Amino acid sequence: MSTSETSRFVRLQVEMVLEITDPAALSGTALESIAAEYGEPGGESAEERMQAEAAVREEGAEALASLIDPFDLVSEVPGVELTQASWSSETVDYDPDAPDDWDLDDEDDEWGDGDVPHNGEDDGEHSGASGGAERRI
Repeated sequence: MSTSETSRFVRLQVEMVLEITDPAALSGTALESIAAEYGEPGGESAEERMQAEAAVREEGAEALASLIDPFDLVSEVPGVELTQASWSSETVDYDPDAPDDWDLDDEDDEWGDGDVPHNGEDDGEHSGASGGAERRI
């Protein structure tokens, strides 16, 4: 396949397990971000803002998802433009000492040998949704 026939789109998958070491700091930062996004309380989007605030107060995964921006990961990479992103977070049971919790070699390579199943279009099959908080741009 020549370069002109090769897709210009690449699906980059990143999986991380994060430990919330200071829930108050996390939710406080998320609440500050929501305040900056929605502006003064009582506006047209007051109900939406209240729902977002309640979610980040209640669940660390929601607070984390509200602060993560995939654009920040690639904005400084030359020659790359983010065309679509979807990310999610969920609370999980994780034991850093358990050898099977992070053994990526045993997983099936669902993407093949670097092949992307489609060109950045979301067919729902690989959306990453797994419960918890999810955002799309």
